[in-house]
Order: sequence, then C-alpha cells, then structure tokens
Amino acid sequence: MKNVHQIHRGRRDALIAAMREHSGGGLAVVPTSAEVARNRDSLYPYRHDSYFYYLSGFPEPEAVVALVAGSDGDRHLLFCREKNEEREIWDGFRYGPDAAKEIFGFDEVYPIAELDHRLPDLASDRPALFTPVGMTSEWDRRVAGTLNDVRARVRTGVAAPDAIVDVRGVLDRMRLVKDAHEIALMRRAGEISSVAHARAMAATRPGMHEYEVEAELVHEFLRHGAQSVAYPSIVASGPNACVLHYRENDRQMADGDLLLIDAGCEYRGYASDITRTFPVNGRFTAPQKAVYEVVLAAQLACLAAVRPGVPFHDYHTVAERVLAEGLIELGLIAGPLDAALESGSYKRFYMHRAGHWLGMDVHDAGLYQEKGASVALAPGMVLTVEPGLYIRPGEGVPDEFAGIGVRIEDDVVVTADGVENLTARTPKTVAEVEAACGSGNR
Repeated sequence: MKNVHQIHRGRRDALIAAMREHSGGGLAVVPTSAEVARNRDSLYPYRHDSYFYYLSGFPEPEAVVALVAGSDGDRHLLFCREKNEEREIWDGFRYGPDAAKEIFGFDEVYPIAELDHRLPDLASDRPALFTPVGMTSEWDRRVAGTLNDVRARVRTGVAAPDAIVDVRGVLDRMRLVKDAHEIALMRRAGEISSVAHARAMAATRPGMHEYEVEAELVHEFLRHGAQSVAYPSIVASGPNACVLHYRENDRQMADGDLLLIDAGCEYRGYASDITRTFPVNGRFTAPQKAVYEVVLAAQLACLAAVRPGVPFHDYHTVAERVLAEGLIELGLIAGPLDAALESGSYKRFYMHRAGHWLGMDVHDAGLYQEKGASVALAPGMVLTVEPGLYIRPGEGVPDEFAGIGVRIEDDVVVTADGVENLTARTPKTVAEVEAACGSGNR
C-alpha cells in the first residue's frame, strides 16, 4: 500500500501530466498560506493552503511547491524554511530542507530564501507558467517579478513562458474525485462530528446559552483527535435558526425552543459538515414535528436521488418538490404543487441549494456546471445533502409555525451504485433525536 507521501507525489505527477497535455509542459508554482497576525505579536492558528497541501502534504508556512514538466525531464521541488534552533525553541519543530526532501518525497528541496533567485531559471524556456493567479496581490507581484527577470534575459537566448495558466482549474478537477486515502480521512471526520452532535443533544437544557453547547462540540472534536473546527459552528436556537449563517452563538435557550446546529470538525486537513435540529427540552411540539418531518422526507428523498451518472443539480430539484409539497400540506403556501414550483412561492421558506462539494474545504473545489450542463456525479465525489425550512414570522404565517427553522445535513460519498453516508451515526429520525436528547437524564 502506498504511504501518504507517495500519494502526494502521485498527485504531483498527475499535475505534470496535465501540464503537458495543456501546454506541452511548463512550470507550476504553488505557495502555501501565509501566517496571519491576530493582534500585536499573536498569530491566528495556522492553516495551510489546500491546493499546496494537496500536492505536498507539507504542514509548515513559508513554503512553495515547484513542478517542472520539461523536455529534459520532470522535477519535483519544494522551498521551505531552514532549520533554526532559536526559532524552534520559541515556535516548535521545523523540518528544514534535508528532512523535508527525505520525508516528503521531493527531488530537490531548497531554503525559501532562495525562491526568488531560482524561479527565473526554472521558468526560462518553459511554454507556460501554472500558478494560482490572483491568490494574493503579493504572490501576483512575485510571479510578475519572475517573468520580468526572465524577459530581461532575452539577449542570452532564453524565453519567458508565453502563457500564464491558473493552476487551480486543473487541480479543481483533480480534487473533485477523492481517492481511498481521502475518503478514509473524511469518514473519520464524519464519525467524530457525529459523536459531537450526539453529545450536544444529550447536554442541551433550557436555560443554557448557545455557546455552552458550542463548547460541548469543540470538546468532542478535539478529544477524538480533530485539529480544529472545519468552519465557525452555527448553534442557533429559537428564531436564530432562521438565520442561515448565524454566528453569535450567545442566546439563552428557552423551554420549547428548537436548536439548529451546523458544525463539523477538520481531521488531518479534511472537513465534515453536519446539521441537526432538535428540541431544547427533548420533545418536539406538534408544529415542530410537522415541519421536521417534511425536511426529513426531503433529505431522505435527496439521498435516494444521489447516484453515479445523475446531474449534480437533480437532487436539489427533488428537495424543492418534496419541500413545496410539504409546505402546501402545512398551509404555508398555496397549491397546486406544479404551480407553486413554477412561481417559486416555496422560496420564501427554502432559499438555498440542497448541498455542495465537500473535501479539504467545507465548500470544496470543483465546478457544479460545465459547458452549460450540470456536472454528472461519479464515484469518489463527496457532497453534502442539506434541505431545510426557515419559517420567519410574517404575513400569512400561523403563530404555531412562526420562528421554526429546521435543517438536516449529512455528508455522502458517491459509490458505484449509490452513496455511503459518512455521517449516518448522527441521530436523525424524530425517535432517534428525542432518545438522544433524553440520554443525558433530562
């Protein structure tokens, strides 16, 4: 079985092959993320750039991958920080060029301080330069400086690349289909997040604040080896559940509220993304249950619709149809169903898509539509399935439904004959949810 660094080298080889197919070869240069100051001399927790990490597996800042697809052969290069005993005392271990070359499978590794000196030589006489164009203004200036350095050498007989290609287009297509290693990591991320959601259900009580439940989630993420949250957790009680990207997480929860939690951990660079909605007191009211059952029916129908060869947007259409039918039955919109779908009246209560790609980023790389057509699903693609209803108070909304917000979200990988639900352990039916809420001896 390949080790993880052989997997990263295989991805670099695949990118080199794509460079040859696109432009007959060239130079690819992909930097990682910069460290960002939080305030004064404190930094935000460091997180690598996903494209860089996909190619390298290298976790440190101040690093660049360079790949040469040349007539004289292929080269895998890494630029990284040098060993520095003083900085390691303060900030921790650094690989340094020698260890990085041996461990991460590069042909050549140089100090990052040599990047500007070596890039013009690497770019000379290459037909194209592949790089993340517009990633940052600083990186664009560096790329422009390299090209100008090569152009200044024209009298020596070298030529600068004729084309600059945004390498993310090629990498997006590669990242869209996950390999077995990636799926295993995402499976673990889903398991950890499922346990965390169940813990939140068991711990929640009327009178608690949303941030107390958020703390339960983070505790479980870290306790099981996740490195961080995959995105800021949404812990939205009562009317806050009708705010799609609610972030404050500071409301005190009341008896009779629903609590919508949209949260997932990041495990070894890969995200999970789960949403569950449950009663703060452990029991759904009749109106809450009625809305919940509509959303659950839509989510189950969506899961059944996801399979290889089906256009990505098909399961969104399924969600719209089931939710609109449910809204008619609840008396929240007028029928008949086809007229409601054509008019879009359901969008007052359901205004987002039924899911998105998932991977190293929570809204992961990859097109949804290409050449005017929805991308067809294929084995190895990972996506979320997350219909919802958000019934904000307003004209024509009965009091018993006003302020109810419900979303149910799972992460699935497309298989040869359907899907594998990576977050299936998370309580979801009304009976499962109420039992999980009761497990804390409420």
